Amino acid sequence: MTNGKIIKVSGPLVVAEGLSHANMFDVVRVGRDRLIGEIIEMRGDRASIQVYEETAGIGYGDEVITTGAPLSVELAPGLIENIYDGIQRPLEKIREICGSNIKRGIEVTNVDRERVWDFKAVKKVGDKVSGGDIIGTVQETVIVEHRVMVPHGISGEIVEITSGSFRVEDTVCKIKKVDGSVAEVAMLQKWPVRIGRPYKEKMPPDVPMITGQRVIDTMFPIAKGGAAAVPGPFGSGKTVVQHQLAKWSDVDIVVYIGCGERGNEMTDVLREFPELRDPKTGESLMKRTVLIANTSDMPVAAREASIYTGITIAEYYRDMGYDVAVIADSTSRWAEALREMSGRLEEMPGEEGYPAYLSSRLAQFYERAGRIYAACGEERLGSLTAIGAVSPPGGDISEPVAQATLRIVKVFWGLDSSLAYSRHFPAINWLNSYSLYLDRLGSWFDENVSREFMKNRGAAMNLLQLEAELQEIVRLVGIDALSADDRLTLEVAQIVREDFLQQNAFSDTDSYTPLQKQARLMSLVLRYYELGKKEIAAGVEPKKVFAMQAREKIGRAKDAPNDSYNKVYDEIEALMESEADKLIAEKEAE
Repeated sequence: MTNGKIIKVSGPLVVAEGLSHANMFDVVRVGRDRLIGEIIEMRGDRASIQVYEETAGIGYGDEVITTGAPLSVELAPGLIENIYDGIQRPLEKIREICGSNIKRGIEVTNVDRERVWDFKAVKKVGDKVSGGDIIGTVQETVIVEHRVMVPHGISGEIVEITSGSFRVEDTVCKIKKVDGSVAEVAMLQKWPVRIGRPYKEKMPPDVPMITGQRVIDTMFPIAKGGAAAVPGPFGSGKTVVQHQLAKWSDVDIVVYIGCGERGNEMTDVLREFPELRDPKTGESLMKRTVLIANTSDMPVAAREASIYTGITIAEYYRDMGYDVAVIADSTSRWAEALREMSGRLEEMPGEEGYPAYLSSRLAQFYERAGRIYAACGEERLGSLTAIGAVSPPGGDISEPVAQATLRIVKVFWGLDSSLAYSRHFPAINWLNSYSLYLDRLGSWFDENVSREFMKNRGAAMNLLQLEAELQEIVRLVGIDALSADDRLTLEVAQIVREDFLQQNAFSDTDSYTPLQKQARLMSLVLRYYELGKKEIAAGVEPKKVFAMQAREKIGRAKDAPNDSYNKVYDEIEALMESEADKLIAEKEAE
């Protein structure tokens, strides 16, 4: 360890000299309270340190001790169901020690050292193993099986392995390396947060992450291993979208990062997640969730660490072969932390005061997403999907953080406060959102849903765009100026908006819609459009087309039970056909 002396304190930035043997990104302990900090700049023996705790009370001449190790997370059974702060300190444990007022400089172990786990060996003595190979399993929660892996950098032959009850630091396996030395492997590993975990091969993003949200799955899908941004102003429903994604996405593990969120919003998450039921297992959603809680009143520098802490934990579970979703809320407040530290370092500012390296830092986060084959001796496929909320001031997405994010991610779910205020949820605006995964996912939808799915999706988007153009005319000259065909277009676009894109998160049948049901509902709406055009071409008045009994039934079709919707939809389609034939026959008889 090397000792230095503080020569400057500027909020969360501390400058110390006498640290010539320290390295970039080393963790240091600052002052008498041993506050946690990280070196972010070195100039000779002077180190600029961002401190992850309140720096009031420390001053010139106070001691700085470097640990000689980078900021790392501890990876072991016990991560799931836990609530951590931005530097992976368990908040429950801190509350037990400190009560409601967290003391500065508190030192706690990130993973419970005393808890005993039942380890079941899956390898045997004499087996050859390398970094990333699974040597045993632990039932971490009723949902998640924790797969204990050989740490990267260790390979050789197993000379000892035992099933039984162990604590995370106990040796569960001994491996004789090529050089003859014996490595003792425990269930606990450490990994530096700023370095992505290795993988063998990154696969193309050609499998969708099914969320059960129609506006996402049908209109703007995201691939497993993809990256998405959810920008929107205050009150536009970012939290609603994120909760739905956490609850319904077909992933195995969810890592939720509250980065600089308001305290009451983070409290809502902490209260609601344990009460949410995992639809696949019926257990609490927390049984497959890790929460990183970093509220806006916590030291600003810890926001940067929280993003890296969350994605490193996610990569660890990805390497086990799980599909993992990282939900970061919000990267705007993380960028604000970068701006503050950059200003205190007196760096040349970029646009709106953000550092010039904002885009590259955002890219470092999002590019750790991917669907990969794990770096190990077996073939193991896992995925990490990154979804970042962006909170642009006043909803202006032309600001630097939103623009830098959009240059990196391939899915943009643009939230609209006017939709949210009119109680249209999810409040994703269909006119400015997009997904660049559509071409890659098309063949998957053709094979697994229906050959008409992508064609119908295009037809529905076309209707919504036509509606936007026609609404301009209606505002100027009124709806009576429109032709019968245009009035039909407006009617069907309204069905798409209100009866397809809009979903009720509190309804058991409407909160989640399987893909096959989404495809069938969309084809039902478009069939109504086809029949309507046929009727109008035959001279039937538009108001008679809109008054069809089947039109009303389509409005309630999304509430059909998910296990028996086919029968309901068949009946609606049959009614629609017979009503259309009847109206045309009546017109011809006139």
